[in-house]
Amino acid sequence: MKPSFFILIAILGIWDLVWKALALWRCGRNNQPRWFVAILLLNTVGILPIIYLKFYQKNKII
Repeated sequence: MKPSFFILIAILGIWDLVWKALALWRCGRNNQPRWFVAILLLNTVGILPIIYLKFYQKNKII
């Protein structure tokens, strides 16, 4: 396999980790356990955490 494939996978992994960490932190602080579990278990490459942060969190920071 080409090294560019591994670089792409690493970038996607870091992208997902950053968004997931931010969203999980906000879910925990806002006492929203259903969102916490959904974001924790579903791998959506950052899409679900971004949707949560943009539209569904109680205290909007973004």
